[in-house]
Amino acid sequence: MKTTLKIEELAQFLLGIFFFSQLDYAWWWFPVLLLTPDIGMLGYLINTKVGALTYNIFHHKAIAIAIGLSGFYLNNSMLILIGVILFSHASFDRIFGYGLKYPDSFKNTHLGSIGK
Repeated sequence: MKTTLKIEELAQFLLGIFFFSQLDYAWWWFPVLLLTPDIGMLGYLINTKVGALTYNIFHHKAIAIAIGLSGFYLNNSMLILIGVILFSHASFDRIFGYGLKYPDSFKNTHLGSIGK
């Protein structure tokens, strides 16, 4: 099952790359911005509950899709870009097993425990 989930996430990541290619931004913006959603980890400097909340906001695909769709509706390319980057980043993370966090520990995710 893990392999199937990773293939699904890879397909979604490639979809994110395709959506980005349809935008009017230079190609190099994609790799530059790809890791920016990890700013959500800063909440862990406060505690694990706040960290899980901020991390999950920046890594939730439904939020990414809502932001991207609002950009289409409002004809705002920046919102579309933000949605595409958030979506792509979440898929990229999940390929490597980093899922949405539970509030008890950074290592406890909806995909299982990270690490050994």
